Amino acid sequence: MQDIYQTPSSALSADTSKVLRNTYMLLSMTLAFSTFTAAISMAVGISSGMGLIMSLSALALIWFVLPRTANSSTGIWVVFAFTGLIGASLGPILNRYLSLSNGGDIIIQALGGTALIFAGLSAYVLTTRKNFSFMGGFVAVGCMLLLVVSLFLVGASIFGYYFSTLSLVLSVGVILLMSCLILYQTSEIIHNGETNYLLATTNLYLSIVNLFTSLLHILGVASDD
Repeated sequence: MQDIYQTPSSALSADTSKVLRNTYMLLSMTLAFSTFTAAISMAVGISSGMGLIMSLSALALIWFVLPRTANSSTGIWVVFAFTGLIGASLGPILNRYLSLSNGGDIIIQALGGTALIFAGLSAYVLTTRKNFSFMGGFVAVGCMLLLVVSLFLVGASIFGYYFSTLSLVLSVGVILLMSCLILYQTSEIIHNGETNYLLATTNLYLSIVNLFTSLLHILGVASDD
């Protein structure tokens, strides 16, 4: 009986604890940096087109540059460049919500909801030490499916069509998928599936940002704005 209770709470190895500690430290720093760049973007009033260019540039960094620099000190600067660009790209979206009568409340609620979901899911994995590696295939398929739907909605909007119900369903799907990703990514760290804290940070960061933007959309719809 004693072994049963000791298994979930068994001590993490020194290497795993180091990756976990570095990941959360860098994650907090990059989130703060993103907040700073978002504030600058909002103050300057960059356009949605520029925000899209920043987002694509950020994705190019983690797809093509970070994999080559993840094991060097240069990788840290790539991570900050990536998160800074993502933060700045959120400026036009946040300004759009702030123009609504209750936009400030919507943003605060989205931030609070994102923090609660991330903290709750992370705490669950860290406390129970459950292995969610079995979810790898599911989240991969889910990401591909959501990408296809997102591209369809973007293409439709270019031609003047907007599917509000499908867009709302997509946001709900993103929240569910990002929640699964947080469980999976945190599990990968504590079970040595992910040993690079730069890659772990960017994965968790993307999950948090997608959670936040999807909650913004849902709350905006719920407020009838």
